[in-house]
Amino acid sequence: MALNGAEAIAEAMRQINPDVVASYPITPQTIIVERFSEFVADGLVDTEFVAAESEHSALSASIGAAAAGGRSMTATSSQGFALMWEMLYIAAAMRLPIVMAVANRALSGPINIHCDHSDSMGGRDSGWIQLYSENVQEAYDNTVLAVKIAERQNVRLPVMVCMDGFTTSHAVERVDVLDDDVVKKFVGEYHIDHPLLDVNQPVSYGPLALPEYYFELKMQQIDAMTNAKPVIEQVSRAYGSISGRSYGLVEPYNMEKAERAIVILGSTAGTAKSLLDDLNDPRLGLLKIRAFRPFPAAEIAANLRKCKAVAVLDRAASYGSIGGPVFSEVRAALYDESKRPQIVSYIYGLGGRDTTTDMLKTVYDDLDTIAKTGKPDPVQRFLGLRED
Repeated sequence: MALNGAEAIAEAMRQINPDVVASYPITPQTIIVERFSEFVADGLVDTEFVAAESEHSALSASIGAAAAGGRSMTATSSQGFALMWEMLYIAAAMRLPIVMAVANRALSGPINIHCDHSDSMGGRDSGWIQLYSENVQEAYDNTVLAVKIAERQNVRLPVMVCMDGFTTSHAVERVDVLDDDVVKKFVGEYHIDHPLLDVNQPVSYGPLALPEYYFELKMQQIDAMTNAKPVIEQVSRAYGSISGRSYGLVEPYNMEKAERAIVILGSTAGTAKSLLDDLNDPRLGLLKIRAFRPFPAAEIAANLRKCKAVAVLDRAASYGSIGGPVFSEVRAALYDESKRPQIVSYIYGLGGRDTTTDMLKTVYDDLDTIAKTGKPDPVQRFLGLRED
């Protein structure tokens, strides 16, 4: 089936048939909710579609629906994501397994409708699981996987399914779509132990928690995120048995003998793979991070510890830091290694700036120099930035 990324996510949502979808359209996410609303209008799903007046309301409605006992989903991007900010933390703290598609887009200002990861990276510590998609197929697969991961009893956390705005959300690719009944059986029925609407067993959601209890509640969220790592792997293996496509927390590419490697999230991993295929050099590798939350520190260290030099590419800036957010965490993951590679940070692709194979080739060339000199100086660099 030929679909763009937004259509692929909408198709997965149709097959999942959630109880409630609440959303407010924003470019480049709009196609997702437009297409899904057509499914609702045509009677192809049983979903209650809530056309909210803002993204804050959309996530609030999703939270209410999930607490009431329904499987709920939503979608957003950029400033819409930012407007959800308060409710991101509420959803995670209530341990509600909401699935949200994020068509990654730069945050204002200045106004920019194109892709970078500054929106979802800003929410990385809100308590949501984050899955990043390289292409349209992964956007579809991640949406189906996300439901199963979010609803696992020892996880019960909301999940963001991220894809690069326009690059993936509007790019048409061939997608292998599972049969409806296969997806329905895989995700199963949604069950919540203590729904808000069970009047025979009344419960409270969103209570006041002062110093006597707040810390312990946060610890439960930390434990749930820890539990999510093996669950993501287990669910991915189960998905592989029905689809032939199995995913891990990270995806190594040409890493068996790699001495120099790039670490990256999202669609630019595909550009790097194309370059590596052309270069056919076993000394050059790629490590794609699929799950940024929970952060796969051990898996990253295992893949990179034998490298001489590593470049971490961030499509978001961390103002005042020594590198991008992914760089900081990858470097921390390698801190305890007795022999660790030299690591350099590249900020790239902000606001939709193209990143070509020629640009990525310069990164590998830089890594060759760094490996020889042992000096990643400067540590923070910028890829594709005009100098005039």
